[in-house]
Amino acid sequence: MGKGRLEIFTDGVVAVIITIMVLEVKVPQGGDLARIQELLPVFLAYVLSYITIGIFWVNHHHMLHATERIDGWVLWANLNLLFWLTLIPFVIRWMDERGLTPFPVATYGAVLAMAAIGYSLLERAIIACNGRTSRLAVAIGHDFKGWLSIGLYFVSVPLAFVSPWISIALYFAVAVIWLVPDRRIESTART
Repeated sequence: MGKGRLEIFTDGVVAVIITIMVLEVKVPQGGDLARIQELLPVFLAYVLSYITIGIFWVNHHHMLHATERIDGWVLWANLNLLFWLTLIPFVIRWMDERGLTPFPVATYGAVLAMAAIGYSLLERAIIACNGRTSRLAVAIGHDFKGWLSIGLYFVSVPLAFVSPWISIALYFAVAVIWLVPDRRIESTART
């Protein structure tokens, strides 16, 4: 089965997620600095979420570029990933309404963890469809960055009840880990 429709569908869903996120960002009620500062935490959550979704999208693009074929399991795994990504605007809205309090911040981390697991499951489904010697399987290897990200997300969830800011720092740390270019898939896709 070809992968074109999967790529187009995923691109469309990601575009809708980003659009919903920006529509959730409230305009300050006044023109002074104090009003803008009140919105700073949720704006930072938006920036983090935009970067995170962008990271998933870029890596998804590279992963599919290294993929020759897909099957039904890949389609379902992709839908699972997209499900978790679509929850990000909801959690941002919740943090906006309740502030950076423990439960919404922990839920944000849980959603990010489940999206990371969803991405890992998608990788595994593609590898199962294309074989252990496929370009993607060779490029992924042991997937240290993927496992590290999932681990940091899981650690951050209970830490949100100690200090939401520590959890948020861990969410940013995961983003920074992935912003450093990962050439594993790119380099094998060129061959």
